[in-house]
Amino acid sequence: MSSNESRKPQENDEIDLGKLLHILLSAKWTIACITFLFSVIGVAYALLATPIYKADALLQVEQKQSGMSALVGEMGDMFSSESSATTEIEIIKSRMILGETVNKLNLDIVVEPNYFPVVGKGIARLTSNQHSIDIARFEIAISHEDTTFTLEVTDAEGQYNLIDEVGDTILSGKVDELSENGDFKLFVRSLSAHEGDEFTLSLQNKLRAIQDIKSNLGISERGKQSGILELSYTGERRSKIEAVLNDISQNYFLQNIARNSAEAEKSLAFLNEHLPGIKGELSVAEDTLNGFRQKNESIDLGLEAQSILKVMVELEAQMNELTFKETEISQRFTKEHPAYISLLDKRTTLEGERDRLNRQIQKLPKTQREVLRMTRDVEVNQQIYIQLLNKVQELNILKAGTVGNVRILDNAQSALLPIKPKKPLIVVLATMLGAMIAIAGVLIQAAFNRGVKSPDEIEALGLAVYATVPKSEVQNKRDLIFGKSKKRSRTGLEENLLAYSNPEDLSIEALRGLRTSLHFAMMEAKNNIISISGPSPGIGKSFVSANLATIIAQSGQKVLVVDADMRKGYMQRHFGLVYENGLSEYLSGKLALEQVIDKNVIENLDVLTRGIVPPNPAELLMHERFTEFMDWANKNYDFIVIDTPPVLAVTDASIIARQSGTTLMVVKYDQNAAKEIDVANSRFEQSGIKVAGTILNMVEQSGSSYNYGYYNYSYKS
Repeated sequence: MSSNESRKPQENDEIDLGKLLHILLSAKWTIACITFLFSVIGVAYALLATPIYKADALLQVEQKQSGMSALVGEMGDMFSSESSATTEIEIIKSRMILGETVNKLNLDIVVEPNYFPVVGKGIARLTSNQHSIDIARFEIAISHEDTTFTLEVTDAEGQYNLIDEVGDTILSGKVDELSENGDFKLFVRSLSAHEGDEFTLSLQNKLRAIQDIKSNLGISERGKQSGILELSYTGERRSKIEAVLNDISQNYFLQNIARNSAEAEKSLAFLNEHLPGIKGELSVAEDTLNGFRQKNESIDLGLEAQSILKVMVELEAQMNELTFKETEISQRFTKEHPAYISLLDKRTTLEGERDRLNRQIQKLPKTQREVLRMTRDVEVNQQIYIQLLNKVQELNILKAGTVGNVRILDNAQSALLPIKPKKPLIVVLATMLGAMIAIAGVLIQAAFNRGVKSPDEIEALGLAVYATVPKSEVQNKRDLIFGKSKKRSRTGLEENLLAYSNPEDLSIEALRGLRTSLHFAMMEAKNNIISISGPSPGIGKSFVSANLATIIAQSGQKVLVVDADMRKGYMQRHFGLVYENGLSEYLSGKLALEQVIDKNVIENLDVLTRGIVPPNPAELLMHERFTEFMDWANKNYDFIVIDTPPVLAVTDASIIARQSGTTLMVVKYDQNAAKEIDVANSRFEQSGIKVAGTILNMVEQSGSSYNYGYYNYSYKS
């Protein structure tokens, strides 16, 4: 097994619900802020979004025309209408219906006021400062169709200019007057705007205007096979959507009446065309018969001839009826339709019967045959003429009584409240979305963080763990109150130094154990200097350094604690001091050693703060004055505790550690990853420094996770 494999900590894939809860609680302010931000965005959208209203109308499609079939028999049945709801819905959505609405209401003219992007329209609506315009006529050349124009209001009296896309003025005009310039014609019926306001104007293709209507039009049948159609239309302006829906309903109603009377019109035209010819044929037949009888002295038919005549008249009447029906049915079906085929079969049968009677007539005397033929022509033509007159009367009654099978039950009416946006729902959804995104972000961040959670993970890297320091709730509350503010420097030891104010805290007890471990670890050290570093900032190095030095001083040994983090150190705050006149002033030669050390801050404990941030901290640490200082401190103190910068951020820690007898590395529980710790240790090893051990700091039962890449630290003053 390779050394890397032996040093790799074992990962635990078990889900800890308590840990997840703690992660969320630790990031509660982040979650709250993100959730609040999304709530604000949701509220802003709900207030600024344009309200959309909905109008609805109700139509009834009856299965048959009202009682007409009982009045005219089969003629009424022929003109009865039985259309499915799907068929009627498609008729309403047709270009025939919607095109009429586009033409009447000028829906192919698209005009919108120009507001500030995104929020301008909503603000204008909330402040009741909306602009409006009503254009009754707009004509342009076909080549300019779908071209966008700008209508600019030039004064409050209704004067305007029409400007094309390149900024040229096409025409100027005034409200309620027709303006013309070549192919351009514009009539503005009304205008409500201020001088300088602009509108975007275009004339879109009629087909596109119809598609726009379809996208906002909804049609459905109430109940199965009820014949009740509910029409709905959505839009921004209540008056406009009501007008559009009413016009659609009216167009559908009128076309239904026209469609139901169209067949009667065609039949009447056919009958009126043939009636004069039938009447003429009847007159000729009557004159021929009368002339023949006068010439032959009123010859009467025998019983056999009369019987044949009766049958033939009935036969001709039936054939004539079939001819009329064929004319009607040919308008609705092809010759392959079963009804058409049945009619032709019946005609063939009647023609066969007529041929049989003709053969029977040939057996009669010649005079009888002539009289029979002439009498038949007269009676047949009389029946045909009477039948056609009756049909004309029936069709006239049918046409006069045609009301269509569509009834408008409810005209278009829009609701007072908009159907969207649903403001409470939007705010709730935005808040929930913000909370989910925040929680997901925190959990994803925690999932990618592989911070160590036990000493075993550190020891698997080949590093000893000298102490496991639990997180102090007392210190945590102090940090929340004071943080790293300058106000903290003006407070006393009671508010800052935990080992002084609360020596029985569990974290202080753990540091006492560290003091004991150091006693044995430093037996073979080259000096009594302890440098405390770590992989990253924010892991509690200063806390460990200050309280460890205090604990050692309380045992009766003389201790010097040094803040060697001249970039961002804040050791002074633990002791209620200020950072000025510290290490940087001494190393730069501005002050003497006696002038920078605070004596007996606590009994047996002296403190050297970082001083003012220098431009070259690493160079100062490499100066011989720092070596002289270390030699002096080693001779005059029993222990020197040096708080150093993070080793992965800057090189300062390695410079200091080369002159220290013992180097300790602080690791924060659930923050510093195993790989990060390993790289920090390697960084020390590259400088010829052996890390004596580590301190696992701020240990919790279930800690929060943070993602700290070992390769990406920024540590600048």
